[in-house]
Amino acid sequence: MAPKRRLRNSGGQDPPSKVFIMDETVAEYIRRTVLRIPRSETSKMLTSWGFLSETQLQSLKIHHFKEKISEAVVELCEENQATIKDAAELDLIYNYIYQDKKTWIVYQMTREDDEDAVIFNWTTFKKKFKCTLLSVLKNATISFKEYEDNSVWIRIAWGTQYTRPNQYKPTYVVYHSQTPYIFIANSMVKRNNTLLFQALLAATCYKDIHEMGLRSHCLNSLKVILFKRFSQTFQTYLPQPLQEKNSTLENVDPRIIIEDKHEKERIQKVNQETFGNGPQPKLEHAQYKLETVFKSEERSILNTDEPFRCTIRFSSPHLLEALKSLGPCGIADAPLSPLLTCITRKARNYFKIREKKDLSQTNNTFQVN
Repeated sequence: MAPKRRLRNSGGQDPPSKVFIMDETVAEYIRRTVLRIPRSETSKMLTSWGFLSETQLQSLKIHHFKEKISEAVVELCEENQATIKDAAELDLIYNYIYQDKKTWIVYQMTREDDEDAVIFNWTTFKKKFKCTLLSVLKNATISFKEYEDNSVWIRIAWGTQYTRPNQYKPTYVVYHSQTPYIFIANSMVKRNNTLLFQALLAATCYKDIHEMGLRSHCLNSLKVILFKRFSQTFQTYLPQPLQEKNSTLENVDPRIIIEDKHEKERIQKVNQETFGNGPQPKLEHAQYKLETVFKSEERSILNTDEPFRCTIRFSSPHLLEALKSLGPCGIADAPLSPLLTCITRKARNYFKIREKKDLSQTNNTFQVN
């Protein structure tokens, strides 16, 4: 049995009436969620939650220590008979606002080639998702929240056949209707992933789902890449693109004696064709796993059946902007390798490069996936 919060005895002589006793798990989860909210955002987020009345919100002393604020919120929630459903909704609101704190992994769903698209309905989606998952695992807490950008956020707290759902390690799922893309964060357990994928496929009427090799902390940048709101050649994904620079390259340092202006113009043109003339979507990493077999005419240690494997990882707070600056700064030749410039076009930043043998077996080429 879960511990319950004790209510003070009123001291009256009337027969005891039926009172609501809030689950201690709910109270503690609400308290911890409030502690995570920055003080300056507390009132705004609690208002968005909509669970507390305006009078209750005004009674909160936001200038007090956060511990005191969290305890006051818990007491008000107990008055309003809060359940785990209410606590989960507050958690969804928090993670929607601070979505960049998580790593989002992109999955793509597919249908058969001759299969027609299905008319989408949020009510049907939520019902099918919940029924499919709960039919296999009863001990799970599932919460939904719809947003104006035609997306639904799903929070799943997983339990087992013998344990209650762990509210502190939930999985978050973001889905935009009429798209084949799913964004998932905090999904570490393979068994849970299998159940989650089954529920998603049943709710969306797709047949298969696979990871795309695209991930980032910035959920909006992933959407920009996938929903084609960003074009490397014709437009930028932000409403205010940078002004096009004059081909004469103003602001040339007068101390430079010899300046190859034609080369700088070429680099600028190549860079603009490759990356566009505006800010890039925000990705933090790009990873390349290489697998190849060294060839030599003489039988040596390099000519073995065991392939050579290595992993190369590029990291930056804003990787695509960093790559974009390499050519103009003279750090790398322009154009850059297609392996670096194809990230947005291929919609992936995790690559596997394997040897692809030709028919003559004399040359080695590589396939990227």
